[in-house]
Amino acid sequence: MRFALIRQQVDIPFEIAAEYVPAASEISTASLSNIALQATPINAAFDNIIPRNKSMLLLKQQAQVLAQKLVPVLVYGETGTGKELFARAIHNAGPRSDKPFVAINCGAIPAELIDSTLFGHKKGAFTGAIADRLGVFQQADGGTLFLDEFGELTADVQVRLLRVLQEGVCTPVGGAGEQRVDVRLIAATHRNLITDVAEGRFREDLFYRVAVGVLHLPPLRRREGDLLLLCDALLATLGKQDAALDGKKIPPDAKNLILSHTWSGNVRELQATLVRAALWCQGDTIEQKDMAGALFEIPARTDHSAIVDLSQGVDIQRLLCMFVRPYLQQALAQTAGNKTRAAKLLGLKSQQTLSNWMETYDIDTSVGTIFAIHSAWTK
Repeated sequence: MRFALIRQQVDIPFEIAAEYVPAASEISTASLSNIALQATPINAAFDNIIPRNKSMLLLKQQAQVLAQKLVPVLVYGETGTGKELFARAIHNAGPRSDKPFVAINCGAIPAELIDSTLFGHKKGAFTGAIADRLGVFQQADGGTLFLDEFGELTADVQVRLLRVLQEGVCTPVGGAGEQRVDVRLIAATHRNLITDVAEGRFREDLFYRVAVGVLHLPPLRRREGDLLLLCDALLATLGKQDAALDGKKIPPDAKNLILSHTWSGNVRELQATLVRAALWCQGDTIEQKDMAGALFEIPARTDHSAIVDLSQGVDIQRLLCMFVRPYLQQALAQTAGNKTRAAKLLGLKSQQTLSNWMETYDIDTSVGTIFAIHSAWTK
């Protein structure tokens, strides 16, 4: 039996626009994977820390001093503020720069493997120990050990860690003899360890053993003057990683969106947002709509039992703005800028009331329309 191949012209009742060709189509899979998984570079130096903010400039100077001294360092900061970047820069600028830098997240280690991870184990010490293994203290011998999420260590592990820091020796799991180690310790945490010490959750002697050189990294929302500077630096880095992302520019209206965002994820969130915006924009300009589509609005956690600290004063208007703006923007987005319907969604008495709120919190219809477009794209 034979089949004849018949070709027939078909009229498609719509046109397929070819003008929307995002930058993502030009980026190689390997390059995109590297960008998405980008971590702190192993050769990070103080040149990688780009501040204009006075408090950050002072912290950078203090860290450069600490780099030359082999004292333990404790780095405080929210997630994404650059704690590992500072740690690597301190190591690379110090006298042990040619020695190992070993980083580990204490909060990610299973309880049953913590001793083996920190101090190593001998073959046969437990089920699955098929060979001797060095712990991170032995791996970092002569160099620097970075313990991220240091405040997550349990009380029993804190005791054993204190002994290593005091005596410079550790015993592998299943081992009979002690091994001498010489490490420079840099620890990092987002927790308030002073409070944990006061409430008995963290050993006071271990805290003072580590908290010799202390750096408090501010969140991005408190680094006045740094936000747009960091945007330019991160875009330049993306351009070096892939030619398709080279030369991307951010116009003033898109920059205003960046400046109005809270950036709860700090520099890490900023980097991921710029990558998303750069991937989908057309041409060399990241337009306001590209930035609006790349931003995530994460609801703030509420804790009605929290005690408010007014000792340093607060900007109540700014706090109100941070709370109210996302709701106004979302209501306008869901109603495509219809103020009457948006006011109803928000429980406001009238369109005029909504207009008054929009004027107070500097929101106009064009912003609402942008968010409406964003909502349509994400359906």
